[in-house]
Amino acid sequence: MTAAHESRNFFLDGPAGRLEAILWKPVGGVQPAMAALVCHPHPLYGGTMHNKVVYQAAKSLDVLGCPVLRFNFRGAGTSAGKHDRGDGEREDVRAALDFLVKEFPDTSLLLAGFSFGCWVGLRVGCGDARVTKLIGIGTPVNSTDFSFLRECGKPKLFVHGENDKFGDLKRVEALVENLPGQNRFVMVPEADHFFVGKLDQVDRAIVEWMT
Repeated sequence: MTAAHESRNFFLDGPAGRLEAILWKPVGGVQPAMAALVCHPHPLYGGTMHNKVVYQAAKSLDVLGCPVLRFNFRGAGTSAGKHDRGDGEREDVRAALDFLVKEFPDTSLLLAGFSFGCWVGLRVGCGDARVTKLIGIGTPVNSTDFSFLRECGKPKLFVHGENDKFGDLKRVEALVENLPGQNRFVMVPEADHFFVGKLDQVDRAIVEWMT
């Protein structure tokens, strides 16, 4: 199923220069209940806003009537700047959220991120009052510190592959079990980090949680 939307390719203003972006906006001019930002995986390993998992998350949110913004972090695609190990990338996320707030005033925001985008995005989303819901996909707990989530009481969905080599399943389960607020954990059986052949289950997890 596909929602009817307008697609806009553009550059938004980022702290290190312009950031390549795509905005999907529902047709009809109806005020959306929520707008979404989806953050991509590690740019040094080929991650961009066109990643299949990121695209699937955007499609799932689009079908639900949310405007969806994707963008390339600094140094990825045709975005300006250089990779900054997650520090400058957090400022990129804030710039993207600022754009959504201007584009859709008085609309609550959802922030979703996959892999590196999960780590960078959720760190910003937890501390930004404009963001009311969070989605973490392929949470890379093996090499990344997610302790900041222990102070985050916002509703959160985590979608994780059973065979994710970057996020040990038991470690992710233990993390989610001890988080404040309303949290849902969805394990996709036999899925790897990139959910090859399992993207329909990522879609199902997002749609069911959102509805």
